[in-house]
Amino acid sequence: MNRLQHDEIVAAIRQAEEKTSGEIRVFITRQEPEHPIAAAQAQFARLGLNQTEQKNGVLIFVAPRVRKFAVIGDAGVHARCGKAFWEQVAGEMTGHFKKEQFTQGILHGVHKAGELLAQHFPRRPGDRNELPDEVGGD
Repeated sequence: MNRLQHDEIVAAIRQAEEKTSGEIRVFITRQEPEHPIAAAQAQFARLGLNQTEQKNGVLIFVAPRVRKFAVIGDAGVHARCGKAFWEQVAGEMTGHFKKEQFTQGILHGVHKAGELLAQHFPRRPGDRNELPDEVGGD
């Protein structure tokens, strides 16, 4: 398994957020969750993604040891893009993960989430970065 390139991921988050008021977070767990969506939902709240003004937070939650992940968005994001978008992003990320290209898979997810957020939540004058851009983990 290749090491994750945290600096590249942080740079991708910053670049994606330049075009949107939305917030993207990446969380890498060393745990081995049986249910990655439930684990992601717990981290979503813990990281404060449910506290954004426009309900436009997105979390990419990855458990590399068990090759599981989840991409989830807050109510505002889900209302505007629906389930099909998340399934497409997850499918594309899976292709990278199957080749153990975890950084590339995460970068792809950040890029796609950024495109979606920019389309539905464009950056406006006075927008501020509501959450840190760093990669979280346990």
